[in-house]
Amino acid sequence: MARPGRFFAPGQPQHVIQRGNNRAAVFFCEDDRRFYLDCLANACARYGCAVHAYVLMTNHVHLLVTPGDSEALPRTMQSVGRRYAHQINWRRERTGTLWEARYRSSAVDTEAYFLTCSRYIELNPVRAGMVARPADHAWSSYAANAEGRFRAVVTPHSLYLALGRSPRERQEAYRRLFDSEIDPGILEQIRDATHTGWPMGDEGFRERIGRISGERATPLPKGGKRAGAGRKP
Repeated sequence: MARPGRFFAPGQPQHVIQRGNNRAAVFFCEDDRRFYLDCLANACARYGCAVHAYVLMTNHVHLLVTPGDSEALPRTMQSVGRRYAHQINWRRERTGTLWEARYRSSAVDTEAYFLTCSRYIELNPVRAGMVARPADHAWSSYAANAEGRFRAVVTPHSLYLALGRSPRERQEAYRRLFDSEIDPGILEQIRDATHTGWPMGDEGFRERIGRISGERATPLPKGGKRAGAGRKP
């Protein structure tokens, strides 16, 4: 099945996943993780991306990021991927592809899913059985969003800033979001959106993204027209 295009809309966050080739490890020590975050911060500053949430797992990365324009995210991911892979290959005296050829991304309906997607990302180590609490994983944005620790790569989104009038209020409100589990149905929607690339939101949101991007942003029903039908030539 052909993959859908990547959908850009001004000011619209994207949930991004990049995996190691054949799901192999991409991080081997803490220095690797520090270097990746340096690469990400530098590329975001250069190309105009704002990262709101992230987690570095063993063999993949999740990001919640708002690109400044249609080229910001691909240029950022290309820069990070190349610079990081070059360094790891040199350090480990390895050759070959480190990352999957294509990162996955999905536009996120801000009002409905932004904070849920942020929680989803920061809870990845808990779901994977790596830690008991998101605060126990050092390589995520939880320390910035929930505890106020400085992370150069993190830029607060307006919805996060609206959680309280002061940094302390916002951090407390953000921590309270983790008191309840994410609905299993929402978990499945997030996973499906990032796997397929379709926008994460209701029908109205997808239609709006489609109008802005000039691409069909809603999958055809089973038994419908061929995959390319409905797109502009």
